[in-house]
Amino acid sequence: MNLFGFLQDGANWGGGDGITQLLLQHLGYTVGAVVLAAIVAIPLGIAIGRVRQSGAIALGLSNAAHAVPSLGLLFLAVMLLGTGTGPIVVVLAILALPTILAAVASGVGGAAREAVHAARALGMTEGQVVRQIEWPLALPSAIAGLRSATLQVVATATVAAFASGGGLGQLLVRGQAQTDYPQMFAGAVLIAALAIALYLLLGGLGWAAARRARSSSRTGAALAVAPFPA
Repeated sequence: MNLFGFLQDGANWGGGDGITQLLLQHLGYTVGAVVLAAIVAIPLGIAIGRVRQSGAIALGLSNAAHAVPSLGLLFLAVMLLGTGTGPIVVVLAILALPTILAAVASGVGGAAREAVHAARALGMTEGQVVRQIEWPLALPSAIAGLRSATLQVVATATVAAFASGGGLGQLLVRGQAQTDYPQMFAGAVLIAALAIALYLLLGGLGWAAARRARSSSRTGAALAVAPFPA
C-alpha cells in the first residue's frame, strides 16, 4: 500500500472538499482563533502581569488551559450555536486564550523592575511605561505563548471535523469511514506540516522580538543608571 498515493493524486487537491480547500479551512480556523484569543488575552495579560501575584495567576491560567475538554466543548458549541466557522473559531479561541494570557502576564511580570522604577522616576506615565518598557520586554514571552497556542489550535482544529466542521480533520474522518489509510495518512502528514510551518514562522518572529527586547533592556539599564531629575 502506497501511503503517499492520496497526496500524489492531483484529483484529490481540487474541488470543494479537496485538500486545498480543507487546508485553507484549517488555516482559517487557526488564524481566526489565535487572533481572537490574542485580542482578549494581551490587554488582560498586561493588566494581570502588573499585579504582585502575577506569577501564581499565570501558573493557574496555564494549568486551566490543559483541563478543558476540547471535543466536548466543540460539541456543546455546535448544539448551542449551530454548525459553521463562527462557533468553531470561538471554541478554539477559548482554548487558546489561557496559554496566551499566561505568557503575557508572565512576561510583563518578569520585566526588569529597575527599568520600570527608573522610567517612573523620570516622569513617564503608566501608559508610557507599558508601551516603552514592559511590553517590549514581555514580547518574546508573548510570542512564545502565541506559538504554543497556535500548535494547540492546529491540533484541536482537527477534531472540528467530528463536530460537523471542516478542515484537515475531514481527511481522517472520511478515511476512517472508508477504511482508506492513505487518506488518513495524508491528513496526519498535512496537519503536522502545517503545525511545523506555523511554528517556524512564529519562531522567526520570536527571534526578532528577542533582539528588540535586548535593545529595550539596554535602554532600561541606561535609564536605571541615569541621574534622577531634581
